[in-house]
Amino acid sequence: MRLAPLFLSTFFVFGAPALLTAAPTGATITGKVVLKGIPPKSKPFDMAKEPECLKIHAKDPLLPETVLTGPGNSLQNVVVYISAGPADSAPAPVRPVLFDQHNCHYTTHVLAVHTGQDITISNSDPFSHNIHPLAKINREWNRIQPPGVPAFSYAYENEEFIPVKCNIHPWMQGYFAVLKTNHFAVTGEDGSFRLPDLPPGKYTVTAWQETYGTQTQDITISGGETQTLNFTFTAKP
Repeated sequence: MRLAPLFLSTFFVFGAPALLTAAPTGATITGKVVLKGIPPKSKPFDMAKEPECLKIHAKDPLLPETVLTGPGNSLQNVVVYISAGPADSAPAPVRPVLFDQHNCHYTTHVLAVHTGQDITISNSDPFSHNIHPLAKINREWNRIQPPGVPAFSYAYENEEFIPVKCNIHPWMQGYFAVLKTNHFAVTGEDGSFRLPDLPPGKYTVTAWQETYGTQTQDITISGGETQTLNFTFTAKP
């Protein structure tokens, strides 16, 4: 767990001799997440008390992102990950992931990271924001970020789905999904996901959505095949 200035690193990767054969990449799980039923209606956020944000979104109102659907009721911002199975011995990625604040909005609503991986937090707006992750298992912290200040980085030690808010602009809400595996994906507009490079074994795959909770499915992989696993969440009345 650390709070540190953003820094740049240069890495050099040296290839193996040309005669060596590349190692197998393992199996892949692919699938799609959809919503059964009618998604909730969304109303634009009330920005009347924040003139600078209201001006930015005068012609393009900001809407809640808690339930976003695409073609065929595909469900966006669902975290799909390996929650049980053969141990994932790969270390946390060295490259940080970006969480930016721009146009009174988090550019990434649900950000998934490995435990120990840096989250680089930046403010691209010409006014202040406040970043406040509401962790319960990890340490909770709260930091003002004025315009023009350098980005900073933070990493979490423990697996947790952490709500994030801005105390200055209350409609700005998102999540950090901190996972103890490299095998995860966040669905986009088409609701699809892909979990590659899995060795043989029995796995539990979990899909998490901020409004509808979690679903799990078990799957057994025997070799380097590609298997399909779909998830369906049901809209609340």
